[in-house]
Amino acid sequence: MHTLPDPVRRTAAWCAAILLAAGVAAVAVWLCVVFKTVVTPVLLALLGTALLRPLYRRLVKARVNTSLAAGLTCVAVLAVVGGALYIVVAALIDTGDQILASLRQAGESLAEHFGAAGTSVEDLAANAKDLLGKFGGTAASGVISGISVVGTMLATAVLALLLIFFFLRDSGRALRALHSLAPRGTGETLEAMARRAFRAVEGFMRGTTVIAFIDAVCITVGLLILQVPGAIGLGALVLVGAYIPYLGAFISGAVAVLVALADRGFVIALWALGIVLAVQVLEGQILQPVIQSRTVQMHPAIVLLAITAGASVAGILGMLLAVPLTAAAFGVVSEIRARYTAPDGTGSPSPGPSPPGSPSPS
Repeated sequence: MHTLPDPVRRTAAWCAAILLAAGVAAVAVWLCVVFKTVVTPVLLALLGTALLRPLYRRLVKARVNTSLAAGLTCVAVLAVVGGALYIVVAALIDTGDQILASLRQAGESLAEHFGAAGTSVEDLAANAKDLLGKFGGTAASGVISGISVVGTMLATAVLALLLIFFFLRDSGRALRALHSLAPRGTGETLEAMARRAFRAVEGFMRGTTVIAFIDAVCITVGLLILQVPGAIGLGALVLVGAYIPYLGAFISGAVAVLVALADRGFVIALWALGIVLAVQVLEGQILQPVIQSRTVQMHPAIVLLAITAGASVAGILGMLLAVPLTAAAFGVVSEIRARYTAPDGTGSPSPGPSPPGSPSPS
């Protein structure tokens, strides 16, 4: 090994490190898939904790008992999320048939102009309910054998809510446990990495929720002005789709434009397209930089790759969790670089605090 040139030795070391990291990541993903009935509520609870922690901190600052503050926060989120889900589901149920009929009509119009290509769109719209039913059945078969999808979702939601309560109340105790379990001298570093990852997820969840609400309101108002049928349901679709960056906005915007094309004609469809594009430009150029300026900024290509990887591992749930988990990973990498990279960028470890009882450097 010593006879090899220095560049070759460095390349071999990097390859070994990359292979080791890839192996650890593959094992971690495999374990998450195997224990998904446990991992899923834990990850959802972490996202919920990141979103609700500001409210919990305000209650604690107001001298509310920690257990009571965590309980009140969970009750608040149950009321808000339950009300929001009721509004979204009711809007989609009330206007779902109308939206599907409009999509089928749009497919027929495209078939008249584009032939076979349009026919495929028409068939997709006509069989949308069957496709969704088949997809739901496929997803249900991989969760828990013999338990319905609704029952599984309710059990996951209840467990996630209970975990949110404990995560909010016992976060300090968890940090102390992390210090006690960490090897000597690494507790402070592990705590800093955990805090940075959590801040990244917290910023992503808050920012995405605000941006999703603004996008949904703007697009819904625009569609109501254009008198597009099912505007409330389309706005609800935009609200839900905003949690899947780029891809969700594209799909929900395309559905809105197709519905406008089918029911209101080509000119109104162009106006609807203009509204959707204007909202996306507002989000990309103003809302994202301002609202999420304190979180980890990721390139759109990385976001799309993360969404694709999440979809291949866990379907729609993986798409929802991929971006916040990637943001957390970027937060950890940023903390490591800040701690172990010298100011001149050479990569030399920066000296950390001396452990208790060690002799001070001369």
